[in-house]
Amino acid sequence: MRLIDHLSLLAPLDLCAVGLIVVAWFAIGWLIEHPGAKRPSVTMLMSEERRAWMKVFVTRDPRIFDSQILASLRQGTAFFASTCLLAVGGVLALAGNTEPLSGLAAEVTEMPVPVLVFQLKLGLVALFLTNAFLKFVWANRVFGYCAVLMAAVPNDPDDPAAHPRAAQAAELNIRAAINFNRGLRGMYFAMGALAWLLGSVALIIATLIVLWVLWSREFASLPRSILLKDTT
Repeated sequence: MRLIDHLSLLAPLDLCAVGLIVVAWFAIGWLIEHPGAKRPSVTMLMSEERRAWMKVFVTRDPRIFDSQILASLRQGTAFFASTCLLAVGGVLALAGNTEPLSGLAAEVTEMPVPVLVFQLKLGLVALFLTNAFLKFVWANRVFGYCAVLMAAVPNDPDDPAAHPRAAQAAELNIRAAINFNRGLRGMYFAMGALAWLLGSVALIIATLIVLWVLWSREFASLPRSILLKDTT
């Protein structure tokens, strides 16, 4: 009964706000990865550039430049994975000691907020961060698969296996990048979920802000305009 009593303190607007951020998370991810042909996202534009990279890679000699780029990409995924792990640890530590949050809540509202409610709100943040961590780890591993396939591409560009293996490496590179981007979106939404500590309205506003930031960077940013320029 105690658990039910505590959960009953979550107003219907709280549940709606949580539903909104979860739906927004899935919706923006689907839109970015499945855009219309007339308005491609930066992620999809970069996928084509990654395929072009592997085509050039076949004829490049030596290929040290390509290995350096891939190493840089793997370092980025490792950095964000470790950052997420530290952030999850921080959230769990705060969930175990909610006294600072209780003091903040006392300044915002006169109603006492049970510890369980704070832990539920922090749990949402931890879920987004955990998802991001898993995406970064998987992206790092797939970049490793890509590195192996790139190493297996014959040095002779006329070898029948050269271009098919390079194409396979390109697709693995794209999958790794997509998972990396999913991890970044998870971090964005984790930061937005922190606003729930200030109330359901704050969570709704933060969710809309995160949506706008992600949409604008994928569909209305300067890098996108640069990528769309005709280079022929």
